[in-house]
Amino acid sequence: MAKQLLGKEVTAALNARLQAQVEDLKARGVTPTLGIIRVGERPDDLSYERGATKRAELIGVAVKKIVLPEDAAKADVLAAIDQVNGDANIHGVLLFRPLPKHLKADEDAICNRLDPRKDVDGMTDLSSAGVFMGKPLGYAPCTPAACMEILDHYGIDCTGKKAVVIGRSLVVGKPAAMMLLARHATVTVCHTRTKDVAAVAREADILVSSAGVLGSLTKDFVRPGQIVLDVSINWDEAKGGIAGDAVYDEVEPIVEAITPVPGGVGSVTTSVLIGHVVEAAAKTL
Repeated sequence: MAKQLLGKEVTAALNARLQAQVEDLKARGVTPTLGIIRVGERPDDLSYERGATKRAELIGVAVKKIVLPEDAAKADVLAAIDQVNGDANIHGVLLFRPLPKHLKADEDAICNRLDPRKDVDGMTDLSSAGVFMGKPLGYAPCTPAACMEILDHYGIDCTGKKAVVIGRSLVVGKPAAMMLLARHATVTVCHTRTKDVAAVAREADILVSSAGVLGSLTKDFVRPGQIVLDVSINWDEAKGGIAGDAVYDEVEPIVEAITPVPGGVGSVTTSVLIGHVVEAAAKTL
């Protein structure tokens, strides 16, 4: 039976550390504040917003929300970003993506309007450059950063290990690969054009699955001794709930350790987000 890498244990440790940091900042006259910009009422955005708000309240971080209608014009979204950029009392900003379809062509320009110093979820080009160059520019996307927090908490050393990342998105796959490289792992990135992904995956000591395809990670992709971080959150119609990429009942008995879905990487992500806000607030002193 594999060891479960439970997000709640990581989150508890993170929360305790962040609460102490927030108390210190407030004593010095700074209340860390998260700004949320949401366009429309997508259910997944609302769910994440509730989780982030609840986590912020637990840590002692304030939240300011700007909610725009689904049909908001580009100018309206840019004005909202300018507003939070110019508000010295807002230290980090979460802009929900993807934006509505009529704004899709402008999404890159809209994201890059955000001040990178407040970009706590790695949406600007400068934040991406920071991840890829190993420099403190902006902040890394929260999901791959949560993967690193899990590895750290459970004492999993990446040095010299073979790491395989399935997925090459700018939100998870590519930054996860760069962050693993920074931990001195030897990294392979698999994608839809990779030949025999299962064979490549079996070579991994650390396997990160971010394909976003329910049931795509089967027993054929794993071997004994592996650490599996299942990043994806998919809707499982048969079970009436969320699930990762892994066919859990097949994969779990084989590998050494695995993050469950739910209860794994996703549960750490909001703590990482709030941690970035606290860090950004500290930099204003």
